[in-house]
Amino acid sequence: MKILITGGAGFIGSHVVRRFVTTYPNYQIVNLDKLTYAGNLENLLDIENKANYKFVKGDIVDADFIQNLFDTEHFDAVIHLAAESHVDRSISNPIEFVMTNVVGTVNLLNAAKTTWKGDYDNKRFYHVSTDEVYGTLGEGTEMFTEETSYDPHSPYSASKASSDHFVRAYHDTYGMDCVISNCSNNYGSFHFPEKLIPLSIHNIKQNKAIPIYGKGENIRDWLWVVDHARAIDVIFHKAKTGSTYNIGGHNEWTNIDLIRTLCKVMDRKLGRPKGESEKLITYVTDRAGHDLRYAIDATKLKEDLGWEPSLQFEEGLEKTVDWYLKNEEWLNNVTSGNYQHYYKEQYQNR
Repeated sequence: MKILITGGAGFIGSHVVRRFVTTYPNYQIVNLDKLTYAGNLENLLDIENKANYKFVKGDIVDADFIQNLFDTEHFDAVIHLAAESHVDRSISNPIEFVMTNVVGTVNLLNAAKTTWKGDYDNKRFYHVSTDEVYGTLGEGTEMFTEETSYDPHSPYSASKASSDHFVRAYHDTYGMDCVISNCSNNYGSFHFPEKLIPLSIHNIKQNKAIPIYGKGENIRDWLWVVDHARAIDVIFHKAKTGSTYNIGGHNEWTNIDLIRTLCKVMDRKLGRPKGESEKLITYVTDRAGHDLRYAIDATKLKEDLGWEPSLQFEEGLEKTVDWYLKNEEWLNNVTSGNYQHYYKEQYQNR
């Protein structure tokens, strides 16, 4: 099987690429990434020379490029993770999110439809989405299920909701074998440090302010990224065509409680007095349209396919902090921008 994985140089994508390359040596994995600010080939140094792995630099918004890639590689399946994903950036530049997340997804669907010519036996288009398409929840016990109506509140979540609808439309209209998953917040190694946990780890190390939106009361369900990659593996191989699965950690934290816990871990790891890092917490003006709470009900995934998280959050957070403290060069390259020059000459003309 030859699988195209889009966005494979990003945070979640690199974990998915690594899992498929190492777990399935008989598969050929092609990693397509535009290498924007969030794409980093240093995330994949450990597998870049594997015989069943190939990297291609390209933009999913370029329809001709995508069709030529399909014509050349003859993919059997697509696992589509490439997306603009930072909500703040979507507020300042929504058109970029429409182009990548909506037009880019439709370009991939069209290329798959043209290449597979209606024969979808042993073919699959797997679209990786987000829980943010469902909107927001109150402070109670209600959770997002696969039946929850879409109610996106940011340009980012609206663009992902649109791409989800297009994937379902291609399944319903053309009979394409499509599956979708919607996941909660991820954390772990190789996470770009504009996001809450890696940004806070970096700022604590540097004794810089830890910015917290509003009062820090927003609630998120956190999942270790390795467990997300495991779930994608299971869904890709076992889900029925046309199905949707929610992936979550059953692990809700307010932002402020999460950061206070992280501060305690960092104080212990760095040998600082208790409470020292917590002094860095700084409250900033809340994000426009900031959803209060997300919570995923992943019961269907457990009951149908046998998946559940492998780590409790406290253990996963310890592993995450240890990784960032041991990989200062990676973090410094990202925060300085040096990572953007990695392999620049080798891939600039591809």
